[in-house]
Amino acid sequence: MARGKSINLFLMDGDASGRIKCTLANWTGIAYKIPRTELDKCKDREDLKQSGVYFLFGASDEDESPVVYIGQAGARKNGEGILGRLYEHKRNPEKNYWSEAVVFITSNNSFGPTEISYLENRFCNLAITANRYKVKNGNDPTPGNITEEKESELEEFIDFAKIIMGTLGHKVFVPLTKQHSEKEVQDTDDSDDEIELFLSHKVKKYNFQVEASAKQTSEGFVVLKGSLIAPGDSDHISSGNRKKREECSIDSNRVLQEDVLFSSPTSAAQFVAGQSLSGWVVWKTRDGKTLHDIENEK
Repeated sequence: MARGKSINLFLMDGDASGRIKCTLANWTGIAYKIPRTELDKCKDREDLKQSGVYFLFGASDEDESPVVYIGQAGARKNGEGILGRLYEHKRNPEKNYWSEAVVFITSNNSFGPTEISYLENRFCNLAITANRYKVKNGNDPTPGNITEEKESELEEFIDFAKIIMGTLGHKVFVPLTKQHSEKEVQDTDDSDDEIELFLSHKVKKYNFQVEASAKQTSEGFVVLKGSLIAPGDSDHISSGNRKKREECSIDSNRVLQEDVLFSSPTSAAQFVAGQSLSGWVVWKTRDGKTLHDIENEK
């Protein structure tokens, strides 16, 4: 069973929308959440002049979808370190998309070039795998060469950083659905909090058989990659679902190429079928129970 965590959030400006310093019990790391507009307030902070890894969060100019750039900064002779790197990005017109930075450093200034290279690589690949944000890095960062002892130490740092990042409001490392190992899948039964559900529906207008799978999660309802999505659109589905159908990756065979989050099972059902359906009735478990049945059993 997962243990509880004690997290300390210090509102540096006395405002939840301002700068936040975050520490975790029994962790040498320190995280800062810094709005772009508040960066000048950090110019005298000595701990932000050391080595570290940083995230630039913002939104795409094209469709307002969330984006992130992940970078590293080593301590410099001029003493600017990671803070100097953030100022460089603020002055760079190609980085105008970011509105907030999250920085990870250590309380004992223990990060060297090897450590920050490894962390940048791992954070970047974790973000790509989670597929929550568009990762703006042009190249895959090199992981460097580290010993197995150092790798174990840095992986523990990453585990704590994941918790901190979610606490600060960014689920950049969290997949839409839980990822299970093969053994965990074998050991999982219907008591799992993310039961897989299925929708099978014939769209007569297009003579198309929809076959979709999904999971209900703590965030909403996720239609899973590999689902067959009906062609066309109906005036009976929301404008949001019509837009989502245009933006999502669906191949020429109408196969969904990514997991997609919805606010409700009905919205998810309308997305896959292209027509008005009640999600509480059409989504079913392998043994034929509807979502409505499952809710009534609780």
